[in-house]
Amino acid sequence: MAGTYTPVALTVSVTGEKEDLLTLLADQRALLRITARGLTDEQARQKTTVSDLNIGGLIKHLASGFRATAQTIVDRGENAEFDMAAVADAYALRDDETIDGWLDEYDRAAEAFDQVIADVASLDDLIPQPTAPWQPEREWWTVRKMTLHLLRETAHHSGHADIIREALDGQSTMAAISEGQSWADS
Repeated sequence: MAGTYTPVALTVSVTGEKEDLLTLLADQRALLRITARGLTDEQARQKTTVSDLNIGGLIKHLASGFRATAQTIVDRGENAEFDMAAVADAYALRDDETIDGWLDEYDRAAEAFDQVIADVASLDDLIPQPTAPWQPEREWWTVRKMTLHLLRETAHHSGHADIIREALDGQSTMAAISEGQSWADS
């Protein structure tokens, strides 16, 4: 699909709107991976802005989000509640965790999510969303809306990660992907 920043290849066989959504999502995931490229665990934990966010924590958060969203689509639990305790350290790369470990989980969670989207009968399927303190009433979202939500979350947090990385060592994702390209030199 033209219009991506990175060369992406899907791990599932889909066409049409599913292909478009998953390709753009894969591109955003690849951009986030570029932001984390070459980081040590210490650098991945480092906070370089006034917020508490760091690159390792953002990747951990997104990996968990892909995993949870895939499970929500599969389970379709009409009585599901968001588990606040399960996300207590969602944005923290703990000392016993590594950036490489979470990047591997990010890839596995993304592949699992993509497979769920490939297998779902229709992007129009309605899925009950877990209730949460910020969403106390049950809502039903289409698979399409859930996928678009993950696309937005990934792009949003990729931007956070890019700012954190640039403050860390000056690398920006766009400069990193254009490095050595003839069009970038002109």
